[in-house]
Amino acid sequence: MSTSLSAATVDHIEALFPLELQEQVRELLSRQCGSNLPFCENSDEFHLERVRFAALKLSKGDLRELQKAVKLAQADWRDVLMAAGFAHDLNAHKKWSPSK
Repeated sequence: MSTSLSAATVDHIEALFPLELQEQVRELLSRQCGSNLPFCENSDEFHLERVRFAALKLSKGDLRELQKAVKLAQADWRDVLMAAGFAHDLNAHKKWSPSK
């Protein structure tokens, strides 16, 4: 099952990853870091931004690091929020701006 990506999520992917990896990153986030996460069954692309942005932040534009972050989110997405510094502020992810 796949969950759509918000326009902001796509923008972050494009800012962090080279063109040749962007489709793979979009696929990874939509299929493995979406409504399949624990307690996210009814979440849409906007509700998932916080977790997805956290995974992207932790990746620093490295596909292997993103895969690790997604795997961590699958076990407990709160750990990804903590690691990215998004756990104590519900809007912290909106203030983050990716850079290569």
